[in-house]
Amino acid sequence: MANNTIFDDVFRTLLEKMPELAVPLINEVFGTSYPEDIQLIQKRNDHQTKQGEIITDSYFLIADKAYHIECQSTSDSSMIIRMIEYDFSISLESLRLEDGKYRMYFPNSCILFLRGNAGRKMLSIEMVMPDGSTTEYKVPAIYVGHYTKNEILQKKLFFLLPFYIIRYEKKALDTQDQELQKMLEEYQEIEKCLEEEFLEEGKEKAYRDLMELILRISDYILRNKEKARKGLGDVMGGKVLELESDRLIQEGLELGRTQGLKQGISQGLAQSVSALLRKGKTAEEIADLLDLSLDYVQKILKEVQQ
Repeated sequence: MANNTIFDDVFRTLLEKMPELAVPLINEVFGTSYPEDIQLIQKRNDHQTKQGEIITDSYFLIADKAYHIECQSTSDSSMIIRMIEYDFSISLESLRLEDGKYRMYFPNSCILFLRGNAGRKMLSIEMVMPDGSTTEYKVPAIYVGHYTKNEILQKKLFFLLPFYIIRYEKKALDTQDQELQKMLEEYQEIEKCLEEEFLEEGKEKAYRDLMELILRISDYILRNKEKARKGLGDVMGGKVLELESDRLIQEGLELGRTQGLKQGISQGLAQSVSALLRKGKTAEEIADLLDLSLDYVQKILKEVQQ
């Protein structure tokens, strides 16, 4: 994945894998009150114009209303120009003849800025018609940096969590222990909240997917801050590894029912050890995590590395 697309990739993955997380964000931006389990229908992101194809970051329906969100990594006031082009293309596809008149239906659109802290505001363009009348095209802008950790968690704006780490990208985390500790404490609270929200509700896959996206962006933002990256990985990645280990062991047990219990468990443990090794865990850490003897783990490691 190219670094300049990591934010777009994570944004689209959130919408594809966990579209339900976008619902509280839509409610926050547009003042709606959709329930969290309402259906979100993905629409085509490619739109044909006379100048060629344009591709939007997202375009979907909720309760027959069209929504369009663009993800922008840096603050850019000219973004409104691209937005009107995108929305004009989308509205052309919804062109209808009603009561003898053609009508274009523009989507409910907003811009999600990942950097900056301008708070929520409106970007606009004033369109002047040939007869002198004017029409104002307005799009709300929402900034991830405007929201505190507590606001995100209380409002269940979990969609924003993978991008939360961006506020720390200019901090000297590896040399200022106070800043590093502050960040780790925030993420400990985030992880605890996500456990309560997802794991206690039996939503293990959603928890794992969201945590992996959080770590994906964090690894990129903290790529030159080894101490901070490892600390955050320990805080946020530990539970994911435990869940992965449990899943692989369970697969081993299932295999044991058909191939012999002992063989199945051994294979499940071997898979777990291999998975943890790929995640960068040492033999000592793996033994502690799986509650196995160090000698046994080293024996498995020797076998899987052959």
